[in-house]
Amino acid sequence: MGTHYKGSQEEQNTLNAFIKLMRSTESLNNRLNKHLAQADLTVSQFGTLEVLHHLGPLNQRTIGEKLLKSGGNVTMVIDNLEKCGHVKREPDPNDRRAVLIHLTETGQEFIEDFFPKHLEKIKEEFSVLTEEEKKTLAEICKKIGKKKESVS
Repeated sequence: MGTHYKGSQEEQNTLNAFIKLMRSTESLNNRLNKHLAQADLTVSQFGTLEVLHHLGPLNQRTIGEKLLKSGGNVTMVIDNLEKCGHVKREPDPNDRRAVLIHLTETGQEFIEDFFPKHLEKIKEEFSVLTEEEKKTLAEICKKIGKKKESVS
C-alpha cells in the first residue's frame, strides 16, 4: 500500500519509499523477533551478546553507541543478561573509573550456538533478493542512516 497523499510527484515518491521501508522493516522485525523470543532474548539482548562476541569486552557506553540505545536501556539489558549468567561486569584495567562488560563462558557458548541459527533466519528472509540487490539495499540504507540532522 502506498500513500494516498495528493502532493507533488516528489512528495508522493518520498512517502511511498518511506512507507515501504517502514512496513518492510516492521514485517522483517516481527518475523525475526519470534526467533529471538524463542530463545528468551530481546533485540537489545541479542545485539549486546553479538557485539561482545565479535568485538570482545566493551564498556556500556560503547555498547549503547553500537546498538543506538540510551544508557538507561543498556544498563537494564546488561542487568538482565547478568541475571541470566551471560555477561559479567569487570573493572577496566586501563581506566579505574570504567567497567567492561564481558561474556561469561555460558554467554560465549550460548551466542556461538545461537548466532549461526539466527543468521540462517536472516539469510532466509533476504533470499528474495539477488546478491546485487542486497548490496544496493545496504548502500541505500547506509546513505539514509548517515544523513546529517537538519538544524531547525
